[in-house]
Amino acid sequence: MIDFGVNFKKQGDIAKKFEKYGVKESDIEEKFVRSPGKGGQNVNKVATAVYLKHLPSGTEVKYHKERTQGLNRFLARRLLVEKIEENILGKMSEKQQKIEKLRRQKRKRSKRAKEKILKAKKQISCKKELRGKIVH
Repeated sequence: MIDFGVNFKKQGDIAKKFEKYGVKESDIEEKFVRSPGKGGQNVNKVATAVYLKHLPSGTEVKYHKERTQGLNRFLARRLLVEKIEENILGKMSEKQQKIEKLRRQKRKRSKRAKEKILKAKKQISCKKELRGKIVH
């Protein structure tokens, strides 16, 4: 296993995902290019951006968010595995499930649901009114 300068547990997680989806290091074409954006002299001198291509599936990833090449290599592999997972599982991938869950949470409520909520609120307010002080 390659050392990316990242927590060994995280590296192990990626290795497990690679194994799960049948991705081998030998199937990955890796290139390093100069990364655009901030980073100063480091970015201008060192090719920190990572380009990965999974040859069997044709999936490509380019990653250049971090300043160090090792971290970019790790994150690019994680992104590559996520993309391959999406291709294999389609709708059932974890990422897709999270997106769908957010969509369901944000959509507008139906009239019936709104009425139900308002009815419950009204009942609670009536209960609270009855708790008031008794005047003789």
